[in-house]
Amino acid sequence: MTNFVEELRWRGMLQDIMPGTEDKLNEGMTAGYIGFDPTADSLHVGHLTQIMTLIHFQRAGHKPFALVGGATGMVGDPSGKSAERNLQTEEMVEHNLNELKKQLSRFLKFDDAGNGAVMINNADWFKDMSLFTFIRDIGKHITVNYMMAKDSVKKRLEGESGLSFTEFCYQLIQGYDFYYLWKHHNCLIQMGGSDQWGNIVTGTELIRRKDAGTAYALTTQLIKKADGTKFGKTESGAVWLEARKTSPYKFYQFWLNASDDDTKKWIRIFTLKTQHEIETLEASHNEAPHQRILQKALAGDITVRTHSDEALQTAITTSDFLFGNGSLEFFKTLNDDQVLEIFEGIPQFTISKAELAEGIDLATLLAEKSAVFSSKGEAKKLIQAGGVSINRDKLASPADVITSSSLLSGKFIIAQKGKKNYYLIIAD
Repeated sequence: MTNFVEELRWRGMLQDIMPGTEDKLNEGMTAGYIGFDPTADSLHVGHLTQIMTLIHFQRAGHKPFALVGGATGMVGDPSGKSAERNLQTEEMVEHNLNELKKQLSRFLKFDDAGNGAVMINNADWFKDMSLFTFIRDIGKHITVNYMMAKDSVKKRLEGESGLSFTEFCYQLIQGYDFYYLWKHHNCLIQMGGSDQWGNIVTGTELIRRKDAGTAYALTTQLIKKADGTKFGKTESGAVWLEARKTSPYKFYQFWLNASDDDTKKWIRIFTLKTQHEIETLEASHNEAPHQRILQKALAGDITVRTHSDEALQTAITTSDFLFGNGSLEFFKTLNDDQVLEIFEGIPQFTISKAELAEGIDLATLLAEKSAVFSSKGEAKKLIQAGGVSINRDKLASPADVITSSSLLSGKFIIAQKGKKNYYLIIAD
């Protein structure tokens, strides 16, 4: 066994911990859980802190439970939210549950005899419970005064949207989750993000008041980016763990493009590298920051564990192709959808295949048939200076004629202006 709390502490993950929790964990294998709401059919990088917490929990010799909220996912947690969630149907929740189970299985060991992870659905104990049973056996133990004192409730009551009775009940419902797991699975500790502290301690209080039992709580820090923007969000939205929602290439790029300040924190939180390994990487990075050694180590580690070795190699090859001197042979292996996926966010222009078959001079193609340049004069100037490439070949004459023979995969032309400005021209 290793010291789980100390592992979180040196990695900069630990936020709040109930007195006695660390001592209890150091006594021997302990069961603990984290809850995940099935509000989508994929987890995203915002969930990775809690996934990593369960990984460290299991590696330290403890038994992790991943509670997937089939019941609570139909209600919605007000913690950290400014407005009420849209309620989901049972069919939507069931679909999301199945997808989340697949994803969590990539990170946790479920088949170990001793401390193998367990996945559990709170719909199993809520689906047949009546309202009267709940308010009689559970609701009477927690006062409204206690529930009103929670920050998550106060903020919503003071806001414009208010707080529905449905969401107000959430902390008591989550508290019962903890009680049920404590009672039936000997789960002694609940973990989560720092915004969950109020809900978690409601569970410990319910256990104490209902059965005079003792339970423990621990939360991790909420991750923020150094520039103040929300972690896990990009201009195009959330960064998902599912490849069909966020490609491995885009996933890799998210981590690769992190700032030095963020990477120094994230490599501790989101990888399993030891303190010595990280400090060695930091020393190498500091000697040559332009090589982005830390970013590459972070992006590589998390991409492999989220997707696969093959996905990482494809992501690296794609990055080299776009931002280095990658071969066109790689481009030729991609289908049309993969090409459009890679070039998403890069300016794209469509031209007529019939017109291209007759031939278009380079300056006209880049300034009139597309908007790579604002004018033919600007195009000619940079072309003659050797600053323009078509499909990796530098062209020095604005009069060079581009025809259908220049199409990659019979459909695409890659124009490059300067070193890093790419454009995709699509013949249709």
